[in-house]
Amino acid sequence: MKITDIRASALSVPVTIDVPGVGPHREKLGCCVVEVHTDAGIVGHGLTGITQEKAIEAIVNHVAAPALAGADPLAHEARWEQMYWLMSSRGQTGYAAHAIAAIDVALWDIKGKRYGQPVWRLLGGARNTVPVYATFGFDFLDIDGLKDAAQALRAQGLSHLKMVVGHRALQRRDQGRDLLSVIQEDERRIRAVREAIGEQAALYIDANCSLDAYHAHRLAMQTLDCRLGFFEEPVSQNDVQAMADLRARTGVPLACGQNEGLAYRFRDWMVARSVDYVQPNVVISGGYTQCARIAALAAAFNLSVTNGGAFPLHNMHLQAGVHNGTKVEWHLPVVALMHQLYEGFVEPRDGVITLPDTPGLGFALRPGALREFAA
Repeated sequence: MKITDIRASALSVPVTIDVPGVGPHREKLGCCVVEVHTDAGIVGHGLTGITQEKAIEAIVNHVAAPALAGADPLAHEARWEQMYWLMSSRGQTGYAAHAIAAIDVALWDIKGKRYGQPVWRLLGGARNTVPVYATFGFDFLDIDGLKDAAQALRAQGLSHLKMVVGHRALQRRDQGRDLLSVIQEDERRIRAVREAIGEQAALYIDANCSLDAYHAHRLAMQTLDCRLGFFEEPVSQNDVQAMADLRARTGVPLACGQNEGLAYRFRDWMVARSVDYVQPNVVISGGYTQCARIAALAAAFNLSVTNGGAFPLHNMHLQAGVHNGTKVEWHLPVVALMHQLYEGFVEPRDGVITLPDTPGLGFALRPGALREFAA
């Protein structure tokens, strides 16, 4: 089998986020879908997001596609190394990692279709179900909205919930926002959600790298009695030493990695004891090929991997495939995006996803979606 064509499509997708207990919220989300065609007639599709989708489209179509033409799509290790040396030969991350991830996911989709197996089974088949945690607590919700949404999700059988904190505080400093006032409001929001969901449910928070070390530490200390399951991306740039210090001083479990492109960053967190959960995201962190390597590295440090950065339909295969996989992030805005782009995918029931037996990724691009949402 040979690769005959690779096509990337940058998309801008209008979504309506139905927040349980609150109502609809509308916004646009960007992503880039990649299709890999073969001479056997098998087509694989991949995706990347949380990036500049037009840049990824150009890189894939004008750099990666010509170089991979005629190559074996089933040799995923060879293709990954080829793409690395083509686009990231001096250790660059960023756009190169996103492009590699989208193509690699498509290649695994092809491999699954070729051998009649779902990707999760090709990755190891550790389990056929994975629990989800729902990311719902966004900054467009006020405290009453947060409480209503949390209670509604609990009523749906979801016992693991995540909310956003920090709200781009460092990015917005030029707007006169005081970081102390941001985390004081965050504390009130966290306490309101904890009260709404009760003591038995798990609660996670995610700062999206939007706090400095001092304010992340202060927020963690002020909410110790809320028993956070983990604090995700607490500090800017996922600073290794700052996170190691935060973890040691507070005892709050830390998680990060969803936006990292190269495996050495994960190694550095593990060696420095900076994290409790590593979060390679298959549509960002170099696809299934590299994320499986990162999961193996984490296993050597007796650490678990979990899904951060959303895109649960792709990441459920990693979490089910490797033995140290845990949960999938059911991120409400991205779930709305998935409904616009795909058909035939599974959804959680009582907080658990049962993995499909369908070959490859187990879901298909919706006909016409790429034209309809072209950026």
